[in-house]
Formats: sequence, C-alpha cells, structure tokens
Amino acid sequence: MSRRSRFEIYVDILTEIDSGTILPTQIMYGANMNWNTLKRALEKLIAQGFIEEQPIYGIKRSNRIYKLTERGNNFLNYLKTVKEILGPETIEIPI
Repeated sequence: MSRRSRFEIYVDILTEIDSGTILPTQIMYGANMNWNTLKRALEKLIAQGFIEEQPIYGIKRSNRIYKLTERGNNFLNYLKTVKEILGPETIEIPI
C-alpha cells in the first residue's frame, strides 16, 4: 500500500469540506488520517487561503468549523476540469 503525498492529503481534506463535512473530527475520519496530520494540514490550507476556520458556539467538543474559500473552491473545480479533460484512463487525480 502506498502512502499519500502531501498534495493528495490536501485534496482529500478539501474534498471532504466541499462535500459538507465541516467538523474537524469528521474531516479526519472522512479523509482517513490521524489527528496530528490533519492539524498540520489544516494549518497549511488556512495559511494558503484554501480554507477558513470559523468559531462556533454551543457544541461541546468542537469550537470551530472549516469552510472552503473562493480560492479553495476554484482549486477543486480546476482539478475536476483537468480530470474530465484527461479522462479516466490517463492518470489518477485524487478528487
């Protein structure tokens, strides 16, 4: 079994958030990674402007949610377009 690249991890996280998964623990399970890896990746994605962290109140365990920024949404749309152009038999793009 091969390990995922950092790029693939970032794409998995962005895809999870785009599909409506906004709580950190749910993103972690959906993207199939451990907490420390997720935490570092979220920090990088926030710093690059692909996602934004928003505080929430009233939930006992989590006090933040994550949403795609316009830049993150554009990036995912670009990857989907590239995947459509290349077709399913050329290369595997993780989205």
